[in-house]
Amino acid sequence: MNKILITGANGQIGSELLTHLRGIYGEDHVVGSDIRLPKNKDDAGLFEIVDVTDAHRFHAVAKEHQVDTVIHLAALLSATAEENPMKAWDLNMGGLMNALEVARELDLKFFTPSSIGAFGHSTPKKNTPQDTLQRPSTMYGVNKVAGELLCDYYHQKFGVDTRSVRFPGLISYVTPPGGGTTDYAVEIYYEAARKGSYTSFIDEHTYMDMMYMPDALEAIHQLMEANPDHLVHRNAFNVSAMSFAPKGIAAEVKKHIPDFTIDYDVDPVRQAIADSWPDNLDTSAAQEEWGFAPSYDLASMTKDMLTHVREKTTNSL
Repeated sequence: MNKILITGANGQIGSELLTHLRGIYGEDHVVGSDIRLPKNKDDAGLFEIVDVTDAHRFHAVAKEHQVDTVIHLAALLSATAEENPMKAWDLNMGGLMNALEVARELDLKFFTPSSIGAFGHSTPKKNTPQDTLQRPSTMYGVNKVAGELLCDYYHQKFGVDTRSVRFPGLISYVTPPGGGTTDYAVEIYYEAARKGSYTSFIDEHTYMDMMYMPDALEAIHQLMEANPDHLVHRNAFNVSAMSFAPKGIAAEVKKHIPDFTIDYDVDPVRQAIADSWPDNLDTSAAQEEWGFAPSYDLASMTKDMLTHVREKTTNSL
């Protein structure tokens, strides 16, 4: 990658990926884009206003900056997509089609994330295989499965260098949650630091895969720099770093905040989404094909999260 365009650059992944890739490739080699400028406009750097449903504008910006790679992140997440499925289809699928067309027309490398949401109730929940049945029961999941197939199609039909991972829940102290089912795993750290207690909207025994954001960012970078001759699956690799239920993360938090307490007020919509997802993923294909190897487990992530969250909480007082 030499010149990269990131869509959805104000989002949870995009805002941090922008900084991460600029640190690797240089400030002038990574162009951010979203439907509005970042809150801190002085630090935006190269940044364009782009609505990804506007195909003409999307193409014009990519061509103007002479990018060789598009990292397409603009999307509505799982819980938000269930609240407005038609808007989710228009943005998630319309935006993806435009992004793929830009990649085809300008001969660009292409990345867009899939998700554990691409799986469903009929998918094996334990050690979920790389290649398995995918019958999701949510609009977000339908979008992700369709997206995986579209990316495969553009690679096979047009030779577009498409690549993707199925992200689990992503945990970060930098940006707030964005409407995902796994958001409780971010919220719990903030509430533990602020109040010493948390009410989870997910049942205490519900296991889901998770990953700390630094590992997610590096996974994107590593996959996009991988030798294409080694990639069998492309769209999309299972990736994960850990699997836990709310009671498990609460127990880890208590090692640092002994008086921390957790209770439960289960949200039936988000719980139903979580119940349709795997407990834990088989990530062996990513390990074998491009060397995927996360650095953080639950213990090291919790220690780092609480350190940073406490700093943010103290500074905001």
